Amino acid sequence: MVTAFQVAYLGDLLAGKVVDTAGEPVTCAPDARVVWALTSATHSGTRRNPVPAHRREAMVETVTTRAGLPSLVVPVADVPPSPRFAHTVLATCELVLGEALTPAETVVACSTPDVAALYAAEGFRIAAVEAGDPRDPVRPWDVLERMVAGDDAWRALAHPDAVAFYERYRLDEHVRLVHTDPTVQDDGDLTETRDYTTYTAAFDDASDRKWAQVAPHVRPGRVVDLGCAAGGLLERAAKDPRLAESDLYGVDVSRHLVAEAEHRRAQGVFANPNVFFAQRNLLLGPVFPDRSVDTTTTIALTHEISSYGRGRDDLELLAARIFAHTRPGGVWINSDVLGPADPERVVDLVLDGDAAVPPRDLSGLPRAEAAAHVAALSPAARLVQFARDFPALSGAAVEVEWVEVGQVRSVARTPLRTAMEYLYTRDYTDSWLSECHERFCDMTGDDWRALLEGVGFELEPGSGPWRNDWFVENRLRVGAALRDPVTGAPVEWPDTHVLTVARRPLAPVATAG
Repeated sequence: MVTAFQVAYLGDLLAGKVVDTAGEPVTCAPDARVVWALTSATHSGTRRNPVPAHRREAMVETVTTRAGLPSLVVPVADVPPSPRFAHTVLATCELVLGEALTPAETVVACSTPDVAALYAAEGFRIAAVEAGDPRDPVRPWDVLERMVAGDDAWRALAHPDAVAFYERYRLDEHVRLVHTDPTVQDDGDLTETRDYTTYTAAFDDASDRKWAQVAPHVRPGRVVDLGCAAGGLLERAAKDPRLAESDLYGVDVSRHLVAEAEHRRAQGVFANPNVFFAQRNLLLGPVFPDRSVDTTTTIALTHEISSYGRGRDDLELLAARIFAHTRPGGVWINSDVLGPADPERVVDLVLDGDAAVPPRDLSGLPRAEAAAHVAALSPAARLVQFARDFPALSGAAVEVEWVEVGQVRSVARTPLRTAMEYLYTRDYTDSWLSECHERFCDMTGDDWRALLEGVGFELEPGSGPWRNDWFVENRLRVGAALRDPVTGAPVEWPDTHVLTVARRPLAPVATAG
């Protein structure tokens, strides 16, 4: 945001009407210019930086041109907090402008004391902007917060041309949506504890298999992959000859993942030129017009929506939004993990190792250290850690009664839902705390049928639960077994996944009476 106070202050600064923080007048040359350091230019769509850099740059150019304020704009990449921040900005300015900004010929206008101190340490004089005015004028972020709160006073505090710019591009609506998203962290992600390198690699590795599963059901036209991650599924879709004339859209709530997808597109990864990516949250409002999408895919997404939001209520909202944007005859293809059909059945989960290991508080540890600790635990000891972390992070109950076998606690008597939640989660050690926030067993096959039919979809033949036997043999069964607590007989592994192809019915054909 550019405020009316800022523009007036900078005009006074150029006119020699301002003193620096030492009380000395600042005298500017007649041809002096304002350099706007547009920080975090590679970061957008978050509460910290809701407006993308190209919009911010255009707003600054618009406001300063109309105000007669000679200016240059320098985008500066997003960097972590650092004592070298001022050096980073100055080095970027020199690279972009082709000349160094030196203390002899530059004054820094900055109202944030900690940041101003970094420039002062480099020898620059500081003009304190809002911080130096006894009237304590509002800062730009205060104006944004008023906008988000619905206080129309923001229009009088922002520069008039900034207000017009916001309205022209409906940025006020965008900022309000970003700030009020209840599921996303300040930096634009569901969680702060996810290892995105591992996460992206896992999605990419599975993309061939996932595309083979959903491809037969895709209707050409406008194809939307919700929860697209870094675009692995769309990379496969872009190679499909049936979709050569289709427009392919990837939508994800994560800033990190959309940025990686855009990077891949710039590298020429996608064979179809009509591939587009957007950082959006469909729960906050429609992304596409009604009846405009032929195919929507959601792969391993719905359990995250349920986990980080309001459970089934958010899944119902998602289904209603997808139904609304689907053309008659179009489809929503959903594939995800699934809760067991009989979740409250008590089973004995027989695990390798000994549960006589106390759990550890991992919340304050670096991610790598937490991952190494969990990875070193036996299956039984890891369940002990899970029983501590999963309820605290996911809000779900964990009921475990340990049964000693000889001198070893290795049998957990527990509802089947808890057993499956643990087994689905236990191998994701790289992002353990992130995964313990996610519930995989909120929905059964019957739940999905009721939800989809409830919003108006019809299920295509073959939709429903299924068991991934490779997953059972290579993941669930490793170091673990299910037994009946009464008879000791093996318990059959439940269905692990669901695939639903939900079609919006064709509009009825009117007939003459």
